[in-house]
Amino acid sequence: MTKMRHRVFSVAAIGAVIGVLIGGCSSTRPPLPQAAKKVIFFLGDGMGMTTMTAARIYAVGEDGELTMDTLPETAFVKTFSNDAQVTDSAPSMSAYMTGVKMNNEVISMSADTVAIDPGPDGNDNKLANHCGTNNGRPATTLVELAKAAGLSAGVVTTTRITHATPAATYSHVCHRDLENDIAAAAVPRGAGYNNALGSTGLDVMLGGGRQFFIPAKDGGKRSDGRDLIGEMKANNYAFASNSSELDAIDGAKTERLLGLFTPSHMSYDLDRNPAKEPSLADMTAKAMDVLSRNHKGYFLMVEGGRIDHALHETSARKALQDTVAFDDAIKAALAKAKSSDPELKNTLIIVTADHDHTLVLNGYAKRTGKTAVGNPGVLGLVKNYVSGAAQKDLDGAPYSIIGFGNGEHRVQGSRASVASLDESITGASTYHHEAAIRVSAGNETHGGTDVFLGAIGHGAGTFSGTIDNTRVFDLIKNAAGL
Repeated sequence: MTKMRHRVFSVAAIGAVIGVLIGGCSSTRPPLPQAAKKVIFFLGDGMGMTTMTAARIYAVGEDGELTMDTLPETAFVKTFSNDAQVTDSAPSMSAYMTGVKMNNEVISMSADTVAIDPGPDGNDNKLANHCGTNNGRPATTLVELAKAAGLSAGVVTTTRITHATPAATYSHVCHRDLENDIAAAAVPRGAGYNNALGSTGLDVMLGGGRQFFIPAKDGGKRSDGRDLIGEMKANNYAFASNSSELDAIDGAKTERLLGLFTPSHMSYDLDRNPAKEPSLADMTAKAMDVLSRNHKGYFLMVEGGRIDHALHETSARKALQDTVAFDDAIKAALAKAKSSDPELKNTLIIVTADHDHTLVLNGYAKRTGKTAVGNPGVLGLVKNYVSGAAQKDLDGAPYSIIGFGNGEHRVQGSRASVASLDESITGASTYHHEAAIRVSAGNETHGGTDVFLGAIGHGAGTFSGTIDNTRVFDLIKNAAGL
């Protein structure tokens, strides 16, 4: 019995000594945070892995790196929706934001919600209770969880702020085309407001889509006569309608911020007038300034939305340039985040896409290097990697490196009719690349391939392997302690 007591005492003593030693070492180190105080979720709409690859070659050449390429933690994400192998943006973004698989066209609702197309009158404010009284239930979003926890929240996009991707963060509707209802969901204390956003609502909203915030008599699309911009100003939102007005706003002194820079979507980056429309990087930096006023932290969603639109048009140059602009926003956010949190111990940044497109890289093309004056790069023709001569198809005609599985431009009959195709044509911003299957203009479809996810900062290491898009919600929620 005495020996046993002595043995227990010895183990305890050793444990105490180890505890003192560990305590002595750890006392010199700050404790790791339990949760990421700041979460920035970047979404490249339609930015499949082939588009990422093409954008890298376009901007920095085959052996270069985009900012998103440097993120240390990576995963593949499955994107199918509740009712379709190939998703649209509404349920895919909603899966990220809510952890729920839902049907195509549905915005942040339960899995049993039926998407009811409002038709051409869907935004005239005359479809009272269009979705029905028993058609699903709202699914809680990460933005709503953040607001409930006392954090700030913001949404930045190059599309209409009421478009599917941003809408999935702050609204709940049975169909993505109900954009007047989606706009109303963002206006604190107004009719149709989403009360799950708390008494103050979103702290930052920056993008396009002014038409859904103003009445028809003023050139908008609201037949209810409401001026939502005026209502939001009355709720202490600073407002910006162009780049200079946004620049003039001191984010550190601004409580809430609304920026609507165009009636519909913002311009493609290739066409953007910097004096009128801020870049995605500019909007991201300003949003971070405003949201950082809250010392508890924030959740920010940033969408490069027009990547998707250019791909639907099979306009590769526009898509790749918008992907580079999206990457510039990631670079700006990383720099700003590290200025106050150098090791990102309190910050989590995620970069991903909602779905793929049908863009492909054709042939055994020689390396092109980045696109520059006199060099179309990846936008050019397939050239033999030994001889440098343009490759020919079975009809004896050259063909471009970039093509699409389906799209509006398909040569009818023999391609011998395009034997004169050259790189001044394929490299133009207005060129619609050829497709295997012909569809109507602007209606190239999404693809069903898995997408890339990259992460850095607190909790980034939990993103790995091949995961479902609904799992991303859980990982962010856990990392942020929501």
